[in-house]
Amino acid sequence: VYPQLRVDEWLFGVVPTVWLQDHFWHGEHDLRWWDYAAWAVYLTHFFATFLVAGVLWLWWHKYFRPFAVMVAVLAALGFATYVLFPAVPPWLASENGQLAPTTRLVPIVWSHIPIEHFSTLFEKGHHYANDVAAVPSLHAGYALLISLYLWRLVPRWVRPLLVLYPLAMAAALVYSGEHYVSDCLLGWLYAVAAFAAVELVRHRVSFRRLAVAFAPD
Repeated sequence: VYPQLRVDEWLFGVVPTVWLQDHFWHGEHDLRWWDYAAWAVYLTHFFATFLVAGVLWLWWHKYFRPFAVMVAVLAALGFATYVLFPAVPPWLASENGQLAPTTRLVPIVWSHIPIEHFSTLFEKGHHYANDVAAVPSLHAGYALLISLYLWRLVPRWVRPLLVLYPLAMAAALVYSGEHYVSDCLLGWLYAVAAFAAVELVRHRVSFRRLAVAFAPD
């Protein structure tokens, strides 16, 4: 419960989730545009990685395998940490009285989406979720991994969006009560580690192949 909570207090003096909701959350009957924006950004986690992988497979096939390996490495690092360090997110800490009151925004916004039965997708999937798999935030990690990997592949005018996406994801996660800032920072660190490790192996393998190809008989 407390390590990630105390880190946020040490970094900011207050827990950002509590501060943000005190200033911007107006209750489930008065949703604002930023509530829907946070929900929408949060939701992209469930398809963005697969969408990028699909695009790479279809149009830039040579870039698909490294990305798939990075995704798998990041997942393995995250799941291993969940086993060793089960961690409570802000909304659950509030429910247990260990943090000032906060609201889990995502299911509330789901219920206001004007599409019949749309909210049941979240409700049914929620039963399979691990509520104490909060450190690191893989939502934040995968957002940054996508940005890191696509940086060299996209036109320069797209790059500001790649900067904005992980920042928007972190803001949405913290505001909605799903993660502490420290969870997101650790998720970014894991993403950088997965990206760097795979890139290092790729370059070493490429160098060895090149050395073999030009080696004298």
